[in-house]
Amino acid sequence: MYRYDDIDQRLVDERVAQFRDQTQRFLAGALSEDDFRQLRLRNGLYVQRYAPMLRIAIPYGLLSSRQLRKLAGIAQKYDRGYGHFSTRQNLQLNWPKLEEVPEILAELATVEMHAIQTSGNCVRNITADHFAGVARDEIVDSFVWCELVRQWSTFHPEFNYLPRKFKIAINGASVDRVATFVHDIGLHAVKNSADETGFRVIVGGGLGRTPIIGHVIREFLPWPQLLNYLDAILRVYNRYGRRDNLYKARIKILVKERGLEKFRAEVEAEWAHLKDGPATVTEEEIRRIEARFTRPRYEKLVDVDFPAAKTPFAAWMKRNVHPHQQPGYAVVTLSLKKTGVPPGDVTSEQMSRIAQLAEDYSFGELRVTHEQNLVFADVRQAELNSLWQALRELGLATPNIGLLTNIIACPGGDFCSLANAKSIPVAEAIQRRFDDLDYLHDIGELDLNISGCMNACGHHHVGHIGILGVDKNGEEWYQIEIGGNQGETRPGVSAATKATPTALGKVIGPSFARADVPDVIERLIEIYLKRRDSEAERFVDVVRRLGIEPFKIGVYGNPDQRTTDRRRILAAA
Repeated sequence: MYRYDDIDQRLVDERVAQFRDQTQRFLAGALSEDDFRQLRLRNGLYVQRYAPMLRIAIPYGLLSSRQLRKLAGIAQKYDRGYGHFSTRQNLQLNWPKLEEVPEILAELATVEMHAIQTSGNCVRNITADHFAGVARDEIVDSFVWCELVRQWSTFHPEFNYLPRKFKIAINGASVDRVATFVHDIGLHAVKNSADETGFRVIVGGGLGRTPIIGHVIREFLPWPQLLNYLDAILRVYNRYGRRDNLYKARIKILVKERGLEKFRAEVEAEWAHLKDGPATVTEEEIRRIEARFTRPRYEKLVDVDFPAAKTPFAAWMKRNVHPHQQPGYAVVTLSLKKTGVPPGDVTSEQMSRIAQLAEDYSFGELRVTHEQNLVFADVRQAELNSLWQALRELGLATPNIGLLTNIIACPGGDFCSLANAKSIPVAEAIQRRFDDLDYLHDIGELDLNISGCMNACGHHHVGHIGILGVDKNGEEWYQIEIGGNQGETRPGVSAATKATPTALGKVIGPSFARADVPDVIERLIEIYLKRRDSEAERFVDVVRRLGIEPFKIGVYGNPDQRTTDRRRILAAA
């Protein structure tokens, strides 16, 4: 767990005092709405459909039990007794009162937390592999590198007003668990032929209105040059990025319009001026940051041999328990996707009890995943059964990690003023349709993502099945995509699965009314089960092998019938 130094704490405390003054001046009428907007956004405060929304930073998804207890108390005192974990590993409160937000930020500061740069046209929260430090395929501990980039990017005077928001993800393992190819910058730790450590640098990825898979701009960047190279990329973007058009302001559009080779040449030319300069990372700097992290004191244990059995505990072990670097330990995912609960939502009571379980079972630490679940990274294997029983009582032991009901979903039209349609009721309807765990296991690994609008906060473009809410004459309809893939996210996958690249889904045809969506998903699953070569072949692999046409025919009928259906649907809309 990263511990603040005096500089960290001073920066956060000063920001709290600044925002308290800014809020008071706004409420007194001394600041206009336009002037206050940029100030509140830089402190994570949005105005949503029904109330303000506060986005609290959880840098690289790492939380202590003390911090989670504070979040539980804040949600109970200032909100409606729950919070929502987002795909950027942050926590969102959907009902705070504007005048109380400075008090919330002050309370967060007492446990080394804040809401700085969780919004606005700046570098946002750096996301990381939720198995950092414990994954068997790890090359570097990505938490250390995320903290380095966090310190570099926070209040960076040159990059504090970029053309648009900017998202960076860092993956320290051989398996990509952070979707590096759909970020503005993705950094993937690699080794070169001389066994030296560096980073593959990926630029220009992103989802939203114009989904684009990023491009490898450098296959190997020596780690001491990381901040110099990031400076170079951000300078080129800051210089040439569009500020006159909101929809063309992201770096992905700049890379596309200038062309990859020209953009790479501009970055390399900028880097030539920065290389080996003051921002060059030293061994001493890495050691300084590493020293700020607390580390578990592992015991010398041996692996436990769990007998094969068809029991609820065994099902949970198969889906929610993952290998650990240390013998006798395991990594456990707490599922926040129980049927009937909005994906990513946790009550104050659950947060308090999770904090206690983290102390009892995982050295007082936990992680937030970009799939909107929680992770205990350091659980003794001998204690897995007792932890499972405690999690069952909390409703957090659903054995569905990697399965269809482990749905990623944004808050949608229930909260967000940008949404075209609701996400939460659709997610619940699909979960109820596929609530049979035996059937889920027969289906196998399948990622289903839902977004309420084109901003794609639910990452629907990279779901094996993606659902997008659209507005048709004031009514909510849902577009279906298939074949997307965020990159491999779980250890222990087959060799064939490891070769599956990041991909964007393809729309299968006209959109559907909300009530029809579970039927469509069920039909897609039926087609997949009939056409797969073996139980090991996943839904996304079948789509890649056969294309989307068999699924289109299965859902809409033959081509002639699809044309008739399309005309009927469009006429009805």
